[in-house]
Amino acid sequence: MVDSTQLSESKSIHRKTGKTFYYATRLLPERVRHPTYVLYAFFRIADEVVDNPGGLSKTEQLEQLRTIEAAALGRELSDDPVLTAFSEIRERYEIPDTEIEEFIDAMVADIETARYETYDELESYMSGSAAAVGVMMTIIMETDEKERALPKARRLGEAFQLTNFLRDVGEDIADRDRIYIPQSTLEACGADPADIERRRFTDEIGAAIERELRRAERLYREGIQGIKYLPQDCQLPVLTAAVLYADHHRLIREQGNDTVTNTPSIGTVRKLTLVAKTRLYWTWSKDPEAVFAKVAQLPTIEEDSTPRTRPRCPLPVS
Repeated sequence: MVDSTQLSESKSIHRKTGKTFYYATRLLPERVRHPTYVLYAFFRIADEVVDNPGGLSKTEQLEQLRTIEAAALGRELSDDPVLTAFSEIRERYEIPDTEIEEFIDAMVADIETARYETYDELESYMSGSAAAVGVMMTIIMETDEKERALPKARRLGEAFQLTNFLRDVGEDIADRDRIYIPQSTLEACGADPADIERRRFTDEIGAAIERELRRAERLYREGIQGIKYLPQDCQLPVLTAAVLYADHHRLIREQGNDTVTNTPSIGTVRKLTLVAKTRLYWTWSKDPEAVFAKVAQLPTIEEDSTPRTRPRCPLPVS
């Protein structure tokens, strides 16, 4: 049973490092909210080994990740309250070991991979990171429609992560020497990866970011379709999380798609406004797709063919 110390530590990590998701998490019923704090804290602990190694060598990073994996799977004892709590939750909700192993493998890939040639390669990475997170979250919600909900949860998780990648282009190259925009997308748009490496924004990079924004928006629309399969008391919180993450697209477009020299951030007032607006529309219609379309300021599918002033490149087909 997760104790108060473990929960407090997990909640603190969540509040400090996952501010956008934290707003939506607070709307979850307690039975789901508490394990969500632990899940998110576990994800962050593993992520920190990769993103903030503190002078660790790659070999030492890999060893730490495997130690975290062993503790999470209950194969080794740990004095870390979050890892102990996560192992208890894994057992309580019967989270498959394969999901945890895939997640850790994705963290390992982040140590070893800094560029992705195609979207298929990036999607393979996300299937172990964001998609696995979506699966674990769906499991702890204990839906009766798991088989229908899980595939959509994976897509929504991918949408969230792709949004983060597009928001943090400049930070990722400056702090971690990573480019998550597929090289094939940059090439299709005539963009030079060297410009990103120099943190120099060009219209061609803006076109590449727009292309991937559209891909993410298709993932949102597909993922939102699965919310109706979740327990009633979890639907609004998940929908709210989607609205908050998708709002970054509005900010990205308002600054001309330049996330190379500037990282957009949603302010507290805006977040609270979106939470309230989503709740208001939810009282009128319990249709997640309709509410998302109403509140999230995303271009419609038909607008994919709207002429643009920046260089054009083929929009993704999936």
